[in-house]
Amino acid sequence: MGEEEDASRRPIASRSSSWAIGMSAWLARTGVTPNSISLFSILFAGFGAALIPLTTHPIAMIGAAFSVQLRLVCNLLDGMVAIEGGKKTKSGAIYNEFPDRVADSLLLVAAGYACGFPWLGWLAALLAALTAYIRVFGGSVGLAQDFSGIMAKQRRMAVLTAGLVAQSVETLVSASQWSLILSSAIIATGSLVTCITRTITLSHSLERL
Repeated sequence: MGEEEDASRRPIASRSSSWAIGMSAWLARTGVTPNSISLFSILFAGFGAALIPLTTHPIAMIGAAFSVQLRLVCNLLDGMVAIEGGKKTKSGAIYNEFPDRVADSLLLVAAGYACGFPWLGWLAALLAALTAYIRVFGGSVGLAQDFSGIMAKQRRMAVLTAGLVAQSVETLVSASQWSLILSSAIIATGSLVTCITRTITLSHSLERL
């Protein structure tokens, strides 16, 4: 399902767009559950992860980039169907978090293997999970969840999408994977910085309680 409460909802500008409002309203009317939409994000991420290693095929890179964006669309619509559509469930918090961690790991680890640096993909996936852990931990001790940072989920996926599109172009002129290497390194570094800044903010907030 999607986000549980306003205080724990990730601020997303596209939530107020006409297409998102219309799509979520239509999904709510069809009887699709927000939890199933969350699970579909894993399906799209898995499809993208399967395409990412095919770095010699430009179309595969574009398809992977499209899959990343479809994953984000699911992440947007599940919460809208749950909250605005009135279909929030008690187990929704599980579906809000767990599929995201799986989807992140599938895509980032695949990018690491595809660019020839598996450790970089695993590192990016670990640090991405830690950014979410710190955010949720803040919520568990009574603070508003902190979605700030230079490499929150939407930015991670934006960097990966840009890297995949750039790789599709790079493939036409070279057999290298510099686009994926660079995007994976940016995601890992940015996620580390985000972990640090969120932890500092969390510490200061706790001290003020």
